[in-house]
Amino acid sequence: MKETILKVKNLAVSYTTYRGKVRSVRGLSFKLKKGETLALVGESGCGKSASVKPIMGEHEANQVIESGEITFTYDGPQGEETVDLLKIDDEKMQQEIKGKQIAMIFQDPMTSLDPTMKIGKQIAEAIKTSSSDLSSEELTDKVRELIDMVGIGHIDTVMNQYPHQLSGGMRQRIVIAIALSSDPSLLICDEPTTALDVTIQARILNLIKKLQRERGLSVIFITHNLGVVANVADRVNVMYAGKIIETGSSEDIFFDPRHPYTWGLLSAVPDVHDNEEKLPTINGTIPDLTKEIVGDAFAPRNPYALEIDFKEEPPMFSVNEHHEAATWLLDERAPKIEMPELLQQRIMRMRGEVYD
Repeated sequence: MKETILKVKNLAVSYTTYRGKVRSVRGLSFKLKKGETLALVGESGCGKSASVKPIMGEHEANQVIESGEITFTYDGPQGEETVDLLKIDDEKMQQEIKGKQIAMIFQDPMTSLDPTMKIGKQIAEAIKTSSSDLSSEELTDKVRELIDMVGIGHIDTVMNQYPHQLSGGMRQRIVIAIALSSDPSLLICDEPTTALDVTIQARILNLIKKLQRERGLSVIFITHNLGVVANVADRVNVMYAGKIIETGSSEDIFFDPRHPYTWGLLSAVPDVHDNEEKLPTINGTIPDLTKEIVGDAFAPRNPYALEIDFKEEPPMFSVNEHHEAATWLLDERAPKIEMPELLQQRIMRMRGEVYD
């Protein structure tokens, strides 16, 4: 059994706004093992990014941590250490963890890169934050090694270029190189491929997967598109309205989804084999998180909603030892509802492609 390096327990995060308190994260719990890739999936506004900001020590003026623990285990200066990231002091966070043990890749690489500084110097500055005793020659070698690691050729040319001279895919590779410059144990990827075209997107995903495997990295991958993480994630947490509503292995989520919201997300992924003229969508919008939610938050958008969905929040029902879903459809008293036929056909086709 791999050791757990990150444990989030009952995390609740809200933001104070002129409209009132927005409850962005409402009691989130999950674990991440060493060398594992966990995907957080859901529509924009479901709380994915808000749930990982406290892990990175990102504090906003209107952010309020209502409750929770975030336990992180890492190799510190004194050996293996376990800390609660919500209670750690800022100095320790900055000196030992943020950008060192835990690194992050954002959606738009241009927000992470300095437009006035050459690529080589930017990577060198990142290296120096964790390896200040390197000689000038050793530092240059390390920069070259990182650029080569992320699959970029013409290394000397790239080192002397500015961010605007590189393509979007190359910029994102440079951001990955900077994130890995301190050899972190946890990498958080926040929609890292959304701004890229499909071909480049696939290359970046393959790169992250390759580096994760080679370095034994633990990865949290945030996306609104389930199709993006199909071949990347070991486990998937589907989020809705600040909560995890289905969790399981990739095989569980893609081949045996149980929550109607997961059905909707999977159905909305474009498939070249479908003959449908119009891509299925999930009707409606996410609920107003400034207001109290009664029952299942997804009920107003759920075409399979039961009467109880509007009165009582469903608990997590166990499907198997590593798969759970919070839907009353899994209650033994509920009527048997099949997933949409289009999705059934897709899954049968995917199973055939996997096992051929």
